[in-house]
Amino acid sequence: MSRRLILAGAQMGPTQRADSREATLKRMIALLEQAHAKGAGLVVFPELAFTTFFPRWPMAKDDPELLACFETAMPNPRVQPLFDRANELGVGFYVGYAELTPDGHRFNSAITVGPDGAILLKYRKVHLPGSDRVKDGQTYQQLEKMYFEYGDLGFPVARGPAAWGRPVLGMLVCNDRRWPEGWRVLGLGGVELVMVGYNSAAYDPNGGESESAELRTFHSTLAAQSNAYMNATWAIAVAKAGNEDGAGLIGGSCIVDPNGVVVAQAKTLGDEVIVAEVDFDACRQGKEKMFNFAQHRRPRHYAPIVLQVGATPPD
Repeated sequence: MSRRLILAGAQMGPTQRADSREATLKRMIALLEQAHAKGAGLVVFPELAFTTFFPRWPMAKDDPELLACFETAMPNPRVQPLFDRANELGVGFYVGYAELTPDGHRFNSAITVGPDGAILLKYRKVHLPGSDRVKDGQTYQQLEKMYFEYGDLGFPVARGPAAWGRPVLGMLVCNDRRWPEGWRVLGLGGVELVMVGYNSAAYDPNGGESESAELRTFHSTLAAQSNAYMNATWAIAVAKAGNEDGAGLIGGSCIVDPNGVVVAQAKTLGDEVIVAEVDFDACRQGKEKMFNFAQHRRPRHYAPIVLQVGATPPD
């Protein structure tokens, strides 16, 4: 059985607050079709792909505009055209979205859908950045902690279909990619492809001038490279980029091999498809040698990683 797959990242340019859902779906389907034309069997879309990055806007939790950004089921009639077109093409996809559960919980979520339209894997973002309240005096807000709960599904893995070579799949969302703990949990599940969608500010979202768009793009790529290498996995990180109503988002969408080498990267801040042929057997080198966890890990020394939150330097 071949373990090769043509993988695509569907970077999206900005989605403005006033853009209609229909217009956004049309763009996403066009990207899906471009990826399929390049031979892709799996397409990765960004975090919160169906809407603007609404956590930058202060809104009441019952505001109709805010509620319209959430999906109460997946799929649902508002996004069904994407599922239908993917099924017609026999292409699977990862997509991020705002989830509102039947019992009222709200998560920053993502799913991976197989080429037959079945949902293979679901993930809810664990590492929420930003604040749970509006910060006075800031030009831009980052209010994910106000609008979302911390993910409650852990870091699950699942086998992909035979058409993809039965890879072990894992998912993260945006800020998760900066935290090695999630990657390592996926690595301990034998992950061979980590998919990440993101909407990352092109400025310091916590205020100040210490982080430029260039530095934040560098850090985004660095996180994918280093964690792919240290877990001997393929990784794909896909942005929503550009200027959304005056607030910049970085691009830099990339596909990284298990050695940490970038094999494809976006060149623009707009709608753009990046593609690479991935060989999942390339993960074996790292998993069986340098990062053979069974041989080399020493968990008895790692207790602070799970028992401690803040840093405690010596006196």
